[in-house]
Amino acid sequence: MSGVWQDQIKGFVNSIEKVKQYINLTSEEEKILTETKTTWGTTPYFASLMDRDDPNCPIRRQVIPSLHEHENRFGMQDYLLWKENRETEEQRPDCIARQYRDRVAFTVTQVCGVYCRHCFRKELVVDGDLQLNFNVDEGLQWIAEHPEVRDVLITGGDPFLLSDDKLEYLISKLRELPHVEMIRFGTRLPIVLPQRITPGLKKVLGKYHRVPIWVNTQCNHPNEITEETAKAVFELLSCGVNVGNQAVLLKGINDDVDTFRELHQKLLRVRIKPYYVFYCEPAPGIDHFRTPVEKGAELIRDALRGHTTGLAQPMSVIATNIGKIPLMPDYYIIGKDEENYYLRNHKGEETSIPNMPE
Repeated sequence: MSGVWQDQIKGFVNSIEKVKQYINLTSEEEKILTETKTTWGTTPYFASLMDRDDPNCPIRRQVIPSLHEHENRFGMQDYLLWKENRETEEQRPDCIARQYRDRVAFTVTQVCGVYCRHCFRKELVVDGDLQLNFNVDEGLQWIAEHPEVRDVLITGGDPFLLSDDKLEYLISKLRELPHVEMIRFGTRLPIVLPQRITPGLKKVLGKYHRVPIWVNTQCNHPNEITEETAKAVFELLSCGVNVGNQAVLLKGINDDVDTFRELHQKLLRVRIKPYYVFYCEPAPGIDHFRTPVEKGAELIRDALRGHTTGLAQPMSVIATNIGKIPLMPDYYIIGKDEENYYLRNHKGEETSIPNMPE
């Protein structure tokens, strides 16, 4: 029998006719949607959060394609092959991406609950220029043969769009491997399809186990957080699954002090722990979303540090082919001499502490 979340997928908003039920398209938006060959769309639930009349609505801009996607001054060609080290000497199936020795990203689907216009996997998931074969059993076999891999990130697409049975198969097979110590899921569904957090899914994810499950979602604007999301997160927490957030810093969407602060405070109010704020990666066709590199650290300093609890403060990073690079300039140590370190807080107030020799 079809459930609420499956009905959301069946009613996926990916045509002009369907999207007009939620927003009044501008003539430019309608022209773009008529001509685009990219994959676009989202769930009826998330579509309902778009502002009907404002084309600059932060949710609308993440869902509706833009003419700016044809501009590519700074995006890298074949970005995903570079970023996920897919053209190295190491033999790996298409579903395994690797930047670290002890952990891998395991891609199990190309299907999403929202086809984010800023997606760093845009070439694969949105544009369809890159063709990869995501054979789950090949990935499980590869992980089984690599005992140095202790941490597996299951990603996509969105892995929570797999059926409960397929997720249970994945999790049970990974938990059989003695070297796997933790399983992580990257999913936007707590934000774009909170109805997915069903008793059946909780049964698959829950129970005490030596190999814990962690979930990281992506929420980029406070308007994306609803009572439905709050309930879904509570359900995940209640079955032993921790939930973090990996926001993407997006120009004109969350790169101002007030929005950035409200986003991170509101995440905590619904029990989501801010984890990362990602620099918008140099994938092709998303220049219009990208800020200067220093912006994330500046926002953490100006919007969060000293203005709200430390629990609300993510780390600013950029994901690269050699792993995540922290983008956290040290604004707080002014200088030091033989006797003291000189420090400055978020208000510009200064103090000193003794310089301890080794």
